[in-house]
Amino acid sequence: MPPRPGLEPLWLSARVAMQCLLLAACAAVFAQPKGAALPPVTVTAPATDPVEKSYRRMVRGMDLFDRLRPAMAPNATLRFKLLPRRHNTDIDHILLEIVGSSFAYPVDINPDRTFTLPRDAKALREDAVVSPNRKKMTMTWRTDIRTPGLPPNTRRLGDLRLECLVGLESGLVSNTSVLLQGLTSLFSDPRAYCEKKDTQYLFFADRPLFGVNLVAGTRRETLPIDKLYAAASDDPDLKNDLPFCDCEVLVDRTYFLPLGDRSWPDDTRVEFEYMDDAG
Repeated sequence: MPPRPGLEPLWLSARVAMQCLLLAACAAVFAQPKGAALPPVTVTAPATDPVEKSYRRMVRGMDLFDRLRPAMAPNATLRFKLLPRRHNTDIDHILLEIVGSSFAYPVDINPDRTFTLPRDAKALREDAVVSPNRKKMTMTWRTDIRTPGLPPNTRRLGDLRLECLVGLESGLVSNTSVLLQGLTSLFSDPRAYCEKKDTQYLFFADRPLFGVNLVAGTRRETLPIDKLYAAASDDPDLKNDLPFCDCEVLVDRTYFLPLGDRSWPDDTRVEFEYMDDAG
């Protein structure tokens, strides 16, 4: 719905101000010395030191999804998603394979950079890996769990709760960061971590964010700024911390959710306002 007459200039001013603040922060974080800009890189040969993941662990995540889906996200589907960690990462032409000790075969990647894995007993026996032709620290992984039929720019909280559980069970978080304090329990007890009220599991929106709202019935709340942009507003040493976070080049798309706050039911709508929204 368009803003009421008389309010549009103020609303647009707030959006422009937020854009300017975010652009200034990103410019400070990613500023390079003059002449140090790197050209785009396209990798076509198998990368040394690939950012591979355990096939067995990813299947464990698929199993967990199957067990929890009826209660948490009964109509949702599971995919895995590839995301960049460097400005010069070519994320659109990745070659992905399942590689065992006696075989290797390709995995198809969709145009939106998502994919699914087949269940393969031989790959389990050989403790295979899911291997892209990219080096470590150039990309990262997440789960992508979505219920069809939602309004545009909307996700379902139960789907996102399940993304956290399946993502950690699958071992997809590339590395931790001082940005995300208290993540020791993430590896020792993923379920307990995802059920914390103030968990800092990083989610990535489809585009740079202006705001995120939670809506359940007549209740509506806007996430505070410290739940957006990887909590950058609370990190005075952001530039030095970002290389240790898999959000490094996607800070403007990141957000945290109150996953363990059960006053928000699984059917809560998570509504996104994007920087490029016309209004």
